[in-house]
Amino acid sequence: MTDHSSASFLVPTVTLLGAAVVAVPLFRRFRLGTVIGYLVAGLLIGPQVFGLFHDPGTILTIGELGIVMFLFLIGLELKPSRVWSMRQDIFGLGAAQMIVTGAVVMWVPYLFGRPFNASLVAGLGLALTSTAVMMQVLEEKGEVHSPHGERAFAISIFQDLTVIPLLLLVAFLSPLPAQSGEVWWVSFAKVVVAVGGVVLAGLYLLNPLFRFLATWGAREIMVAAALLVVVGAAALMTYAGLSMAMGAFLAGVFLAESNFRHQLEADIEPFRGILMGLFFMSVGMTIDLPVVIAAGWRLGFALVLLLVLKASVMYAVMRLFRHDHAQSVKVALLIAEAGEFGFVLYAAAVSAGVMTSEHASLLVALVVLSMAVNPFLYRFGEWLIARRDDGAPEPEEDFSDVRGEVLIIGFGRFGQVNSQMLLAEQAEVTIIDNDVEMIQAAGMFGFKIYYGDGTRLDVLRAAGAGRARLICVCVDKRDVADRIVELVKGEFPLAKLYVRSFDRAHTIALRAAGVDFEIREVFESALMFGRGALIELGVDPDHADAVMADLRKRDAQRLVLQQQDGIQAGDHLLHQQQVTPAPLTEPARQARALNPEAEDVLTDETRFSG
Repeated sequence: MTDHSSASFLVPTVTLLGAAVVAVPLFRRFRLGTVIGYLVAGLLIGPQVFGLFHDPGTILTIGELGIVMFLFLIGLELKPSRVWSMRQDIFGLGAAQMIVTGAVVMWVPYLFGRPFNASLVAGLGLALTSTAVMMQVLEEKGEVHSPHGERAFAISIFQDLTVIPLLLLVAFLSPLPAQSGEVWWVSFAKVVVAVGGVVLAGLYLLNPLFRFLATWGAREIMVAAALLVVVGAAALMTYAGLSMAMGAFLAGVFLAESNFRHQLEADIEPFRGILMGLFFMSVGMTIDLPVVIAAGWRLGFALVLLLVLKASVMYAVMRLFRHDHAQSVKVALLIAEAGEFGFVLYAAAVSAGVMTSEHASLLVALVVLSMAVNPFLYRFGEWLIARRDDGAPEPEEDFSDVRGEVLIIGFGRFGQVNSQMLLAEQAEVTIIDNDVEMIQAAGMFGFKIYYGDGTRLDVLRAAGAGRARLICVCVDKRDVADRIVELVKGEFPLAKLYVRSFDRAHTIALRAAGVDFEIREVFESALMFGRGALIELGVDPDHADAVMADLRKRDAQRLVLQQQDGIQAGDHLLHQQQVTPAPLTEPARQARALNPEAEDVLTDETRFSG
């Protein structure tokens, strides 16, 4: 018989899952994004509307683990050298955004009669950004590793570093008698020990641990170990007073070069998705509708003012750091929202007597509303940039001397070999790449390469795509190549389009998109490798050439069939090795049939193996 405690656990669980299953697909259907779907679902089932769920605080605590896991996965994509290369964005853009935005925003509540100390804490809290919402928006757009995505993320890293200083500032501004606690140097020592512990564990402990578990552990133990790494790093940082997200991010960074990186991604991803959904739903539940309704137009005015001020300051800072208009707009609108750390900061400010509970409630409502409108705001920014592209584009670099009849996008290993073929026949070639280190290295060998993002229409136009007879897409990421193909086919239909393909499925997709020529990046090299292996085995070179030609023919026939009937078609064209299964060692005991059907099978195997 089911007891009441089990039922009380199942009902809210079913409520949460049911609301998410209904709301998220509906909002995605209307292209409003999953974040808005989760927020609205949480608002509807929360205590303020239908009252189906009465404890958003518990769900918020659990849901924060989703943010932790998300930042761990982001860290896995960034090697320590890559993070070090972002230091100017972290400590330059991040510090400038935090200081200038806080200084500007704080004057709004102060001019409306709030005390200076409360206004200062309010301004600095609103200067923070929700990493969870921002990264979710970028992930849905496929722009996490875009230039503007990485700069926005760098700013959020600096904001995580300000967690302890902001809490210490609240304690310093408190008019209440100081409570006995740790001296400052003890708190600082905890931070150093926690960060050092995560770094040392990432460098020297985690790889041997996963190697041992992969050899001697069960499959579920690997999953448990992955969760232990993430939650353990988060707990260590929390003990030191830093954010959980910072610990998980550092653990991911120091596992980025691990042989187990892809395994960790696969193990963490399912937990990350559902827990982040719970986080956004719990945020929706915390929207205090009576406070929002009572504040009325004041809260609406404050929301518009906050978004305008934060976006304007961030845009000005980006331009001051010499970033182009499109990138500045996108980063400004990603940073315009407030962040969930404001909940913690304002609660601490109320406890310390720095601000009133009524003031804190309005600020919390303002934070939640800004998080809710952020996806819409970002789409508005994309519309603004698209309108500017239709007018006079602003190139990312000076392309005034571009006269090439061939445009090569991507100058990695594939693009370098391709360019050599073209340059050998004196073709006029323009090359663009967005890897600064690659451009600098190529410059040492006399190559003129322009810095530019091939997924941006204004850069393609400035690089001469409209005049090029041939556009060669040589990038190594399938999603990037697909975006470039879509742009070129839509905007420069007269140019021939040659594309580097990732695999068979990508080849089929490119042919469906109407490219003029595609080739899988390893296909020809693998054929030449196989030809050399045959010759080494004593096969005549002419016969090896014939085998290679036959394989090309079979591969082309398979691709035609796969285009028509799906990726599984054409398997009969593959050369397959016929293998008779046999044990590596003779069994100590003969197999015994448990039923007549099994006895027939064993009899057949004995006859054929004899």
